[in-house]
Amino acid sequence: MLHPSYSDLMKVVNREVEQGEAPVVSSRYSIVMATSRRARQIIAGEDALVDSKDKKPLSVAVEELNQGKIKILGGE
Repeated sequence: MLHPSYSDLMKVVNREVEQGEAPVVSSRYSIVMATSRRARQIIAGEDALVDSKDKKPLSVAVEELNQGKIKILGGE
């Protein structure tokens, strides 16, 4: 099992959405695309926003998203 799970990550991303508004993400695909994009940025040399010692770029990206260090913007 993945930790955090997709549903946990979706809750983190959508936590600032007010009731009645459309969620920022509503599928696993959006989470996968956002974390893979961030992982590519880290590979390209951008600084990690969390402790990245001995972690793969995708793991770092997932942790950043889970901690709210990065945001997914709707409409992209």
